[in-house]
Amino acid sequence: MSANKELRERRQQRLRFQLRRKAGGRPRLSVFRSGKNIYAQVIDDGVGRTLAAASTLDKDLRGDLKTGADKAAAAAVGKLVAERALAAGVKEVVFDRGAFIYHGRIKALADAAREGGLSF
Repeated sequence: MSANKELRERRQQRLRFQLRRKAGGRPRLSVFRSGKNIYAQVIDDGVGRTLAAASTLDKDLRGDLKTGADKAAAAAVGKLVAERALAAGVKEVVFDRGAFIYHGRIKALADAAREGGLSF
């Protein structure tokens, strides 16, 4: 395993440990971004089940987006995951940014999810 991948995994595990302590039973909104797409899912760790998910690969979004790797795409995914989470009965979540810095696409997704009705 490369050094960068090991450091990324350590940051991710450190953040997840802190989130589990502070979550208070709330599901977590987990975000992953690749070079071409962005993915978000609301996970209930108590049961180990995904309650809602959205990504730039969804058929609902694919035709509307120019690319899956910009802030507009991240905002669209944030709104869609918020809609799906509210439909599943989830209003409060804990934001899990993984090992990614809270800025750029990650921040755009979080802001759009807040506007869509999620509270974190």
